[in-house]
Amino acid sequence: TDAWYVDQAVRYFDTLETAYEGGGAPNYAETVARWEWPPWLLLTGWGREDMETVDAIIRLIPTTVPERDCRAFAEQPFARCRVSFAFEDHPGQLCPIYEEFTFDAEGEMTFIEAWSDLPGLLPTGADDPWAEGANVRRLATKLPGLGNARGEIDLDSPWMAEAAANDADVAEFVRRARDFYGTWLETYQESGAGTYGDGCGF
Repeated sequence: TDAWYVDQAVRYFDTLETAYEGGGAPNYAETVARWEWPPWLLLTGWGREDMETVDAIIRLIPTTVPERDCRAFAEQPFARCRVSFAFEDHPGQLCPIYEEFTFDAEGEMTFIEAWSDLPGLLPTGADDPWAEGANVRRLATKLPGLGNARGEIDLDSPWMAEAAANDADVAEFVRRARDFYGTWLETYQESGAGTYGDGCGF
């Protein structure tokens, strides 16, 4: 139901708040992935266990998500949110993010995709606030596997190899997923302190 998709998205943001104490997380699929477009760090979650590990690291930065507008849609991604993060080390400043959530037929969350909600960084124009138009640039509609009932991403499948050969974004996803922690840490270290400034508008 629409209420299920919205609830799953809200639960996701609950898990990113520092006060989160476990329990009540979304129903993650086994091969769930999170892709955060620049200036964020691209692949920041790969597989259910690693997603939970990375989120625990994120919670070490005192954080709340005080503003949330999550809605359900008839077409994938079934849940889409405009939210604002508040970080303790940036008092009085909010970080706006637009995020989308893709699901399988069992209602498990299979893919999370995020953009900075600032002009020029979104997947579409200002006249399409919920990315419903025809020219949206999102990875969720290009990754093989997300469109079927199981929603399973198989890095070794021939259809993934074909897609990667024809699309640079898919190829970059596959490269990072094959060495998730290595590429994530490398990108994190390269970002320095500039990521929040560029993505949040601080």
